[in-house]
Amino acid sequence: MASIVVDEDMHRSVAEPLGQLGHRALDIRDHGLRGATDREVFAFAQQSKAALLTGDLDFSNINRFPLGSHYGIIVARYPNEMSSQAINREIHRSLQGIKDEEIKGSVIILAPGRVRIRRPPS
Repeated sequence: MASIVVDEDMHRSVAEPLGQLGHRALDIRDHGLRGATDREVFAFAQQSKAALLTGDLDFSNINRFPLGSHYGIIVARYPNEMSSQAINREIHRSLQGIKDEEIKGSVIILAPGRVRIRRPPS
């Protein structure tokens, strides 16, 4: 399964549902990248050959992060009022049907009850 870099705006507990799905979670806080720029976080994900899981909408900008030029970007858009446990359940549910090949190069937007995948051109 794929490695997924967890951005610092996500709760550390998100590693649990990722692990249940067979993914290896790499938390940027454990790699000296707390407070890093978007470019630094993106570069770390690419060097790690990993998708990026973030709540930062800037990463959904396909002009800045073109489809097909990365290992995948997953943007989690959940209300601040949602508990981390509820978010983790949603992330698990949303990602369980998505294959690694579908993540690579795509931008995936997760929201309560919704998954949108923007795939690179064939």
